[in-house]
Amino acid sequence: MTDRPRGPLDGIRVIDLTTVMLGPFATQILGEMGADVIKIESPGGDIGRMTGASKNPGMSAAYMMKGRNKRSVVLDLKKPEAREPLKRLVETADVFVHNIRPKAALRLGIDYDSIAAWKPDIVYAAATGYGEDGPYVDKPAYDDLIQGASGLASLFGSVTGTPRYGPTVLADKTTGMFLTYAITMALFHRERTGEGQRVHVPMYESFSAFVMNEHMQGRMYEPPIGPAGYQRMLTPHRRPYPTADGHICVLPYNDRHWAKFFEVVGREELTSDERFSSQAARSANIDALYGIVAEVMPARTSKEWLDLLEASDIPVMPMNTPEDLFEDPHLKAVGMFPVVDHPTEGKLRHIKIPVNFSKTPGGYYRHPEQLGQSTAEVLADLGYTEEQIAGLQETGAAGKPQD
Repeated sequence: MTDRPRGPLDGIRVIDLTTVMLGPFATQILGEMGADVIKIESPGGDIGRMTGASKNPGMSAAYMMKGRNKRSVVLDLKKPEAREPLKRLVETADVFVHNIRPKAALRLGIDYDSIAAWKPDIVYAAATGYGEDGPYVDKPAYDDLIQGASGLASLFGSVTGTPRYGPTVLADKTTGMFLTYAITMALFHRERTGEGQRVHVPMYESFSAFVMNEHMQGRMYEPPIGPAGYQRMLTPHRRPYPTADGHICVLPYNDRHWAKFFEVVGREELTSDERFSSQAARSANIDALYGIVAEVMPARTSKEWLDLLEASDIPVMPMNTPEDLFEDPHLKAVGMFPVVDHPTEGKLRHIKIPVNFSKTPGGYYRHPEQLGQSTAEVLADLGYTEEQIAGLQETGAAGKPQD
């Protein structure tokens, strides 16, 4: 851990009402970059606290990752007594972010007009399932649903014969990155003009844009000159290749790579094969080309291929499992999974911040907190006395730390 925030967002305060993955992933990044993230939780806590492996209730691995560099404050926004503490908090903030559907946000009184009335220059960011001008606006959105609706699950099916979801929370985390850049761009605009604004990041549209960036293909043109779908991604031979003792990831890419690869595998005649003699020709015949790679790979072990292809300057990497990453020599050298001592959860293995700033590096500044751990501290900073804090806790409008 570092002593204090030094990242580029040091001095920015974020009021974070998001839950589960999309929003918490975005605010995790903001916190790592130095922002003071105050996580407002309901009395039951973010459901992410109860998701996956854990040693103690409410402190799951999923929460421990996304809860670092945040202060946990419990306010029950359904109670009128919580309105004034929230108002005081917003008045100190730069960013207000939530992932609550529009009608529910309006009922809670946290719509843009209400929040901007308290802090006109606030950057108000809403991350919801769907754009507000479409018929899906009030439908629920979850990662699996968006992976399916966006076309991604179908693309897996085109390759394997069976539609599948990616084995990571892909739509949530990708949209979380959209949310992160949208907030920081709005802060940049405010820095230049003094103007706050409302930012809306719809999950369906964001992830569809992500998926379709390369898959537009023939549908880029009007009228279409072909179907959607990038063929290189859709050949069943685009996968880790079986070797004599495992699998390996190899990707000859340009003319030089392919000429050298054909030489290494003893198929020099393919260099002059008109199907493979140029980038355009290879793209048109990608299934046959990758089929040749799959055909020759079982001739050697994974290590033999790694040594041979690296010596030939052909792009290649081992196929790791998640467990393998902890022993990967490169990731060990860069300290990818540092061990920290948490005051209640003991030793934890975290993930380093993968981006580097030469002047304002991000960091791990604050341990993930127990539910409501900073409630009294934050309320006191807002001017509440001990008696007033106890009164708010008595009504249930504010929470107490877990025992």
